[in-house]
Amino acid sequence: MHHRPHSRRPAAAALALATAGALLLSGCGGGGEEAAKDPLQEIRGKIPKAQQTAKTLRIGMDVNYPPVQFRGADGKPDGLDPDIATALGRILDLRVEYVDTPFDKLIPDLHKKQFDVVMSALSDIRQRREGVDDTGKQTGPGVDFVDYFIAGTSLVVPKGNPKGIHTLDDLCGRTVAVQQGTTQDEIVTRQVTACTRAGKPLTVHKFDTDSKALAEVASGAAQAGLNDFPVAAYAAKTTDGGNRFEVTGSQSRSNPYGIALRKEDTELRDVLAKAVDQLIRSGEYDKILAKWNVSAGAAQNAVVNGGI
Repeated sequence: MHHRPHSRRPAAAALALATAGALLLSGCGGGGEEAAKDPLQEIRGKIPKAQQTAKTLRIGMDVNYPPVQFRGADGKPDGLDPDIATALGRILDLRVEYVDTPFDKLIPDLHKKQFDVVMSALSDIRQRREGVDDTGKQTGPGVDFVDYFIAGTSLVVPKGNPKGIHTLDDLCGRTVAVQQGTTQDEIVTRQVTACTRAGKPLTVHKFDTDSKALAEVASGAAQAGLNDFPVAAYAAKTTDGGNRFEVTGSQSRSNPYGIALRKEDTELRDVLAKAVDQLIRSGEYDKILAKWNVSAGAAQNAVVNGGI
């Protein structure tokens, strides 16, 4: 990312010297605290006025997608996204506040300024960035993303995989369940065309939550479901003691999860990218991913609008 150069060169130079001094000190065992603080001071100094004044970052989230986000035993948001959001809040020195919102309302409500950002296992895809639907028709202003995690799509089938489903083509002639408005919805919609061409129509059942889609697979009303890899792995491991579902085939098309922002909020976007980088560098990011068994999705650094 390119930033405008500092208008006051001496200040920038002084900061560089101070940082270098702190780093030298930390090398001799003293001043480590100062060295650790400097990047945080720099990041916090760039937080836009609105968030600085409110001392809060308001996050739109559909709290219904374990293990990425769900309600813990205490009723508060828990999971991968809340853990990362809380850690980012500490880096930014902002209180994190969640606004529980149905998935398909997240981007419209972001544009209505119901919250500052969306963080909800939201894949960074071109349609969302450009605000267009699958046909290319404009549906909204589009958003920017700060990508922080890589998630492929996995197939979930009943334990034992009775129908022998391993690929998207194996879904032809069957019924599949997905959450509407997701990347999986988009993948299945494309697969419907392929199955129709093959003369074996694919039936799709769409639900407003992922748990309803999984329940459809559990009941046998659908022979498979499509989920983000972390969600599929979690459902297979935890549902009925690991005896209900299994993940089949290989992950298809990896897309990053991104924190979505209104396109005009470039300052907040850039500061969040710096905060994500700081979280990754600190080692805390890897600990959070390990806690939720999703280390396979680790990003090396924050990327702005890096999705396919």
